[in-house]
Amino acid sequence: MVNFVGAGPGAEDLITLRGQRLLSEADVIIYAGSLVNEGLLKYKKSGCAVYNSAYMTLEEVIDVILDAEKNGLNTVRLHTGDPSIYGAIKEQMDILDKNGIEYSVCPGVSSFCAAASALKIEYTLPAVSQTVIISRAEGRTPVPEKEDISLLASHNATMVLFLSAGLAESVAEKLIKGGVSENTPAAVVYKASWEDEKKIVCTVGTLKESVEKAGIKNTALIIVGNVIEGVYERSKLYDPSFTTLFRKGKEQND
Repeated sequence: MVNFVGAGPGAEDLITLRGQRLLSEADVIIYAGSLVNEGLLKYKKSGCAVYNSAYMTLEEVIDVILDAEKNGLNTVRLHTGDPSIYGAIKEQMDILDKNGIEYSVCPGVSSFCAAASALKIEYTLPAVSQTVIISRAEGRTPVPEKEDISLLASHNATMVLFLSAGLAESVAEKLIKGGVSENTPAAVVYKASWEDEKKIVCTVGTLKESVEKAGIKNTALIIVGNVIEGVYERSKLYDPSFTTLFRKGKEQND
């Protein structure tokens, strides 16, 4: 049996209870060592074999899994954050399907959630933004042409950009090209929830210099939008005059 497990954003206590249990029961752990906190390996049992996939190819990962399956062992494939976001799990699952190997996926807390916590912001504020666009800048790995940051920026929704801190200058240029004002609030969170977490709040216009001054090049998220700083409306859900499924608004009680 293979379990894909979301390790959470970094802090050891932000892995789910299920994920922690699966780790403790695994005979083999293959973890994404470039991003997953090695402290999570303290949950492994004695005798568990551990592999760091940062030094492995897809084929090498699969070989370890297949070997474990032949020997009736349980494998945990430990991915950073939630494995459904930039986790490269689909290509692994397809191979497991072809080999008739059973697997499950345990969700995890994504770093974009931890980044919001670090900044103490809400991504979806009434009358400001009700949409969150999660994407990344094009670097050595291309993105579909229709998903260029300049096109996504035209929606003026909250944006969270993974894998883009080292491309801050290009990101700012494309945001502005897409109609985002230079004065629009922006933030960068480095290693959200880790002990060495770092966060900066700036504007789109000062994004490049702010990232460079902080010495941030990777393992960080860029957040863009007026939800960082701005005027918003009160939520209707808790407005005393607003009727919900569970209570009547005041005006209807009069």
